[in-house]
Order: sequence, then C-alpha cells, then structure tokens
Amino acid sequence: MAHLKTITLYLFILITSTINAQNWQLVWSDEFTTHIDANWTFETGRGSDGWGNNELQYYRQENATIENGKLVITAKRESFGDASYTSARLKTQGLKSWTYGKIEANISLPSFNGSWPAFWMLGENITSVGWPACGEIDIMEHVNTSSDVHGTIHWQDHNLQYANYGTGISINSNEYHTYSVEWDNKFIKWLIDGVQYHIVNIENGINGTSEFHNNFFILLNMAIGGNWPGFSIDNTAFPAKMYVDYVRVYQDAISLNGSEIKELKTTIELYPNPASSVLRFNLTESTNKMKYVITNALGSTVQNSILTQNEIKIDKLSPGFYTIKLSNGLRAKFCKK
Repeated sequence: MAHLKTITLYLFILITSTINAQNWQLVWSDEFTTHIDANWTFETGRGSDGWGNNELQYYRQENATIENGKLVITAKRESFGDASYTSARLKTQGLKSWTYGKIEANISLPSFNGSWPAFWMLGENITSVGWPACGEIDIMEHVNTSSDVHGTIHWQDHNLQYANYGTGISINSNEYHTYSVEWDNKFIKWLIDGVQYHIVNIENGINGTSEFHNNFFILLNMAIGGNWPGFSIDNTAFPAKMYVDYVRVYQDAISLNGSEIKELKTTIELYPNPASSVLRFNLTESTNKMKYVITNALGSTVQNSILTQNEIKIDKLSPGFYTIKLSNGLRAKFCKK
C-alpha cells in the first residue's frame, strides 16, 4: 500500500518462466461462507497521516460484511469522525503469519477515480523495526480506472534506504481473478489466474532483501484517495464494493533434508513472459518436426504449427493469457502483452 514518487531502481536477476512442481498443502483459508474468520482483526480510524499515504477514509469494522458467501468491503461516502468516507481494513497480524508459501485470493474490484483496493502483506516484526525495514509484499493493488493491477515489494535496502520493485499488468479487474504470490527462499513470483507475470530474486538477501525471509501477515482493504490515486474522487461511485470469494495460504509439503525445497521442472522454460511478438523457450531435445498448439483461456485453439526453431511468433494473438502444449507432452502458460 505504500507508494512514494521517488522510485529507486535495482538490478534483479530475472529468470525465465519455469513453473515448478510444488506440493502445495493448504494450511489456512477463509472461504467467507457464513462469517469472517476469527483470525482476522480490524484496523479502525484514520491512522497516522492517512495511513502514511494521506488517504481520505475512516476505517470501520461495520464496512466489512458477508454477502452470498463472499467478504464485501464497502466504501461509503459518509461523514464519520473527521473523514468524508468510510471503508474497512482487515489483517491477520498477531493471529496468523507465514514465512514462504503460496498466498492467494479470488477478488472482484470496483474501478473509479479515487479507489485503491489492495491485497497485501507486511512483516510481522513491523512493531519492533518499523516500515519499510519489516518489508511489504503487495500481492495486488489497483487504483482509479486503470486497466492495470500491480505487484510490488517495498523494503529497506543494504544502504538502509527505502526501495521498491514492481510492475503492472492489464486485466479486467471488475471480473473475479485469483491473485497470488509463490514465495520461497529464492524468489517471489506474482501470478494472476495461475499465470506468472512478475518475479523478484531474494536469494541470500540480495540487495538487502533479508526482510523477505521472515514471517508476514495478510491485509485486505480499500482506501479512498491518497498519494497514489490522487484526490479527485468520483462521488457518484458510492457505495463501492470489493468482493473477496476466498483467501488461501499453502505451504510446500515436499522438502529435502528437512529444509530445502525440492523443485522438479515439469514445463517449458519461456522467455520473455509476458511477451509481445516472439516467444522463445529452452528445450534439451531437438525441435525438428515437433508440433505445438496454443489455446486461449477458454481452451480454444488459436494457433498451431510445427516448430522449426526454439521460438514462435505470437504477434497476431490478442493480449491475454494462453497455454502452449508441445507434442512431447510439455506445456506452459504465458501472457501476451
């Protein structure tokens, strides 16, 4: 949720899109079937300096409800305290936190000027070391009427300076999408509906990223206004609702020597991903006369041919998510920009 105008750029090791076979075991979830789980607590009020971002809302527990098996965070235009808007902010701080895992939520977002919904995480040690030294993982953020959702990390680098690293990708955020991160001792990967679109290297605390090897807790909220979305609010959009179908946390049950994660490469290594015109991949075997099929999110075939080299032209595909399948049985998902 923290965004500053000054962005510090860092060199990260970007790897190809390898989907690893991990034995994800569900360790906690809230399906919001009939109530909000007791492992959530509510933050209320205006916070310090508008929660550090000059946000305009007053957070109230009453703005979080269950409707038809979904959590609904409702932002309202109403005077409360010293604010002209109300909303809700939930967190698992002090109740549930995790180091590494797959953290995901299925969410439908509102889209209007002044909106800032988020699904994110903070380091459990924030009360002792403060922010940004605790680290922050923004699994999903969206502002205003932009078509982009964003995945970002914030931290205190090896020079004790604030740093951030993130990217955005265009989707229809009003529809339900599953936003997730897959986080281990080497990388944090961002995915939408199972397709990776962003990655950051945190191995051995590179660039001061040691924060991301500690416990983190989850937050869900919808802010109104602030440093990032600005202060031009569409007052015709209220009440505005953010719907959360579920939040789930998985951890890898497969380990080697009790601590090392066992990773098995089962798919094609694609790069770049997202791609705009050409999709390249690494194969250890000959591509001579190997067939491929590309299907869209609905499972319909949109392109198929025989490989002549380790790359495929995809310039005629529309932007979106696709799956490529090779005749040797390998497959992978990719995003066309």
